[in-house]
Amino acid sequence: MSIQAPTHHIAAQKGDFAQTVLMPGDPLRAKFIAETYLEDVKQINGIRCMYAYTGFYKGKRVSVMAGGIGIPSTATHAWELYNLYDVKNIIRVGTTGGMAANLEVGDLILAMGACYHTRLVEQYKLPGTYSAIASYPLLQAAVDKARELGLELKVGNVISSDIFYPEEDYSTLDWTKMGVLSVEMESAALYTLAARHGKQALSILTVSDHLITGVKASADERQKSFTAMMELALEIAE
Repeated sequence: MSIQAPTHHIAAQKGDFAQTVLMPGDPLRAKFIAETYLEDVKQINGIRCMYAYTGFYKGKRVSVMAGGIGIPSTATHAWELYNLYDVKNIIRVGTTGGMAANLEVGDLILAMGACYHTRLVEQYKLPGTYSAIASYPLLQAAVDKARELGLELKVGNVISSDIFYPEEDYSTLDWTKMGVLSVEMESAALYTLAARHGKQALSILTVSDHLITGVKASADERQKSFTAMMELALEIAE
C-alpha cells in the first residue's frame, strides 16, 4: 500500500504528532486532556470529530487524539499514527466495564493483556491463537509511576469485544472464570498493531460501570472526572 499523510482520517502533517500519543475513545476527553494539561497546545485534527492536539506537559512534547468506539476505529487511527506519523507509543486512556467482584467504579486497571472477540487478527494468518499483550517498558513505567504517586492499580487481563449490546446480557461474564477483570472494545487492536509494526502500546483504564452491580458513572464524570489515568499516562510519556 502506498499511503501518505495527511489521510482521509487525519489531517495533520508529518511531524505534527509527538512520539507519544494518548488515545481516549471520546473526542471530548481528548479535548479535555489538551485544555487541562497541555501548554502551547495546537489542534492538529478535527476530521470526523476525532480531535487531536499536540502540546507540552512538564516540558515534554505530547499528543492526544481520540480513537473512537471499537476496534475498527481504533485500529484505523493507530495504524496511521504508527506507520505514517512516526508515533512510537500509544497509550489508551479509556473506560471499561468492571466484571471482577473486587472492582468498583473509579478503579484503575493496567491491561497487561487483552483477550478478544474480533476478526482483526485473522488477516495475519497465524498458525494458532495470538496473545495481545501490553508493551512491557510502558507497563513497567506505569506501575513504577503509580507507586510513586500513591495510586492503587489492578494489573491483569481484559477482554476487547466487538459487541456493545450482546444478545445474552451476561455472556461476557464467563471470562471472569479465567481471571479477566473487565470488558472494553479497543485494547486488543492497539496491542496487536503495536506488535506488528514494532511500536509500543498500553491501555490505562478506569472502571466506568460494573456489569454485576449495575453501578455506573455519568457521561460528564466519564469525560472529566477520571483524571488519574490521564495524569499517569502523561507522566510516563516519553
